[in-house]
Amino acid sequence: MATTKRMTVSQALVGFLGHQWTVDGDVRERTIPGMLGIFGHGNVAGIGQALKQANVEQPDLMPYYQARNEQAMVHQAVGYARMHRRRATLASAASVGPGAANMLTGAALATTNRLPALLLPSDTFATRVADPVLQQLEQPWDIGLTVNDAFRPLSRFFDRVQRPEQLYSIALAAMRVLTDPAETGAVTIALPEDVQAEALDVPLEFLQDREWHIRRPLPERGPLARAVAAIRSAKRPLIVAGGGVLYSSAENELRALVEASGIPVGTSQAGGGVLDWDHPQNLGGIGATGTLAANRLAAEADVVIGIGTRYSDFTTASRTAFQDPDVRFVNINVAAFDAYKHGTQLSVIADAREALVALAVELEGYQVPSEYAERTAREKAQWDAAVDDTFAPSGLALPGQPEIVGAVQSVSAPEDVVVQAAGSLPGDLHKLWRVRDPLGYHVEYAFSCMGYEIAGGLGAKRGLLAAGDDRDVIVMVGDGSYLMLNTELVTAVAEGIKLIVILIQNHGYASIGHLSETVGSERFGTWYREYDPDARNFQGEEILPVDLAMNARSYGMKVVEIDPGASSIDDLKAAVAAAKASDRSTFIHINSDPLIYAPEGDGWWDVPVPETSTLASTQRAREQYLLEQANQKPLLG
Repeated sequence: MATTKRMTVSQALVGFLGHQWTVDGDVRERTIPGMLGIFGHGNVAGIGQALKQANVEQPDLMPYYQARNEQAMVHQAVGYARMHRRRATLASAASVGPGAANMLTGAALATTNRLPALLLPSDTFATRVADPVLQQLEQPWDIGLTVNDAFRPLSRFFDRVQRPEQLYSIALAAMRVLTDPAETGAVTIALPEDVQAEALDVPLEFLQDREWHIRRPLPERGPLARAVAAIRSAKRPLIVAGGGVLYSSAENELRALVEASGIPVGTSQAGGGVLDWDHPQNLGGIGATGTLAANRLAAEADVVIGIGTRYSDFTTASRTAFQDPDVRFVNINVAAFDAYKHGTQLSVIADAREALVALAVELEGYQVPSEYAERTAREKAQWDAAVDDTFAPSGLALPGQPEIVGAVQSVSAPEDVVVQAAGSLPGDLHKLWRVRDPLGYHVEYAFSCMGYEIAGGLGAKRGLLAAGDDRDVIVMVGDGSYLMLNTELVTAVAEGIKLIVILIQNHGYASIGHLSETVGSERFGTWYREYDPDARNFQGEEILPVDLAMNARSYGMKVVEIDPGASSIDDLKAAVAAAKASDRSTFIHINSDPLIYAPEGDGWWDVPVPETSTLASTQRAREQYLLEQANQKPLLG
């Protein structure tokens, strides 16, 4: 009986990936259920041929999905992984040189977000027999350096298959990192174009089903005991819930703990959905884009319990959110790197769900003081009322973005997923979007990549469909981000994958425009205007004659244009309702007034202002900056 099979490296890799399974408790699913790819001379005869052969012989082994941009392929994989709580992702195959380099942004995004994505960039000839090939980067001081070496600092795992025999150890090591919650991110296997097509005798064992069990480490007794003692001594405890709660499927355990103890919760962007918006202990987003309720309690908290959070500068309001001079931090994280952040001495290195189960037992009988519980309820009620006021009809011909968010919210279903990434929308959504489902909120805000929205939304929808879930995915995007990367609309049309895309036309960079004002740069370079050759800037009044609705229509999208006027919000609601009832993708275009802002949440973000300037606006901004900076702490606890 044969124990090996003659295959190329690409055929063996495709066969191997098609048999990998992630096991998380009772859940077992394909780790890499499909591959996105754009072919060129570097991979058309390697990975491209292997996918074609698999399509003919075993169509379900490794389904192929066509994409229009290599960066967008990785964004799709990340959106897919988010909906599968990191148990599954997609592979992305690119050609030599520019195709591979286009994936660099996606790699950085995946690693920053701690979300798995498998990258297969083609590389130049390992033999160098045709050196230099088309699209090869040459460095005289290091002939072996290629474009793919740029992936090294962006990946959680990187290796290059220089010889066919190396495939086995590299593929297995890559899978280990992809499925490790403490290490996951971009995993890159560089594939020289000649090696892709070389043959070897592959052990059949390499091609059999293999299971990768998600690690869910228990908290150690000592760190847990110290954490419990700190929480029990607290008068004003506060939980900061991050994405790790969702990736551990720990939302039920979190809800049980806060209902028993009364501890309020503020969420990071990645943690949106850990509790329904109207849960009594859910104060909403925390930090620079957080709610007034969450930030007021954060300022007075004496013990902060971070669960599955990276503590980014937005979450901590650039280390100004927590103002109690004796505040202590209990950091619960599966990754020691995050658990020890900001100088804490109360780190618990454990899975979020396992830690919450243990805390519930050890904290039995503990409840926050009644006056603190009353304060929590009062702050929440006041913020909820402020959001209601923000969502109230204004009748403006050009509504503000907050009112647009409220209109979309009002006609969305509880299970719908809103997808966003960059600009002013993440801040408004963090404050205003009323999440009603654990998977209902996906704002990519670790890398906050302009252009993620459509590709990431497509990946999210693809991931939901793979799980038999046909809920709607609503992509909200500003014109600036749309212009960065919109071509995956063609992919959605080609595959008949339904997306609802709402483009908010600001005629410029709304978020950076506002930030530019606060730092004294007076929105310079942030409007989309015709160039003024005399003033040498783009600060004129005449907006550009750009028609983004026509652009989307040219891709084959169904397009609805909302005309400015007193009925624009009602028209938007009707358009979203019709889009939800439709079975095809819909693109909705609405103009807004970018100078109308969401209610303040008292969060700050550290963006340094020049120490000296001849501009009065910059001088004033510097004075305000120094006042805010005085509240910063070098360490948190």
